[in-house]
Amino acid sequence: MPTLADILRFLHRSERLKNELRHSYTSEGRRESVAEHTWRMALMAVLLVPKLDKKVNFEKLLKMIVIHDIVEIDAGDTPVPLMMQNAGMKEEKELREREAIAAVRAALGETGAEIEALWNEFEACETAEARIAVALDKLEVQLQHNEADFTTWIPVEQELVYARRPYTAFDPVLDELRAMIETEAEAKMAAAGVDVETVRRRALTPKG
Repeated sequence: MPTLADILRFLHRSERLKNELRHSYTSEGRRESVAEHTWRMALMAVLLVPKLDKKVNFEKLLKMIVIHDIVEIDAGDTPVPLMMQNAGMKEEKELREREAIAAVRAALGETGAEIEALWNEFEACETAEARIAVALDKLEVQLQHNEADFTTWIPVEQELVYARRPYTAFDPVLDELRAMIETEAEAKMAAAGVDVETVRRRALTPKG
């Protein structure tokens, strides 16, 4: 088990997540931090899990949410739109994150091993808890975009409005929430003069 000194050192390191900025902007026009994204994911879990059809291990789910971006302490945040524009960036991101989670394990011993296992489970997205956590991750991103000024969106993010569908299809409550968030995004695009039907068709037409 890690000592209190080990935990204190790691807590100081984890403060970086308050300063690590994401691509998303808040409603007041500043970039949000990784820590803020994680906080609202946790709040979403508290509010939504009682409504889900499937019973899950809530403690495990909450732990998974809290640590799902822990690697960004060292690896930093890599925006999805950026990876879409750079073929090699995804591989580089995965390598940095593997190195970062190994550092967490080394810093926290047995507790670090638990964190690493939860992180790997989230990444694999196969268990009920992981699928819910990943769905909330995707939904929170769009929710934040909906709250930001439309001028902060880059063009590819219009099509990404529809990219959350596969992640929520397994649960009717999460899928209904996804549809509501998607509708908000469409209203935001329409208000900015975007041809929503064209964007939707382009996004949902199979590539290749």
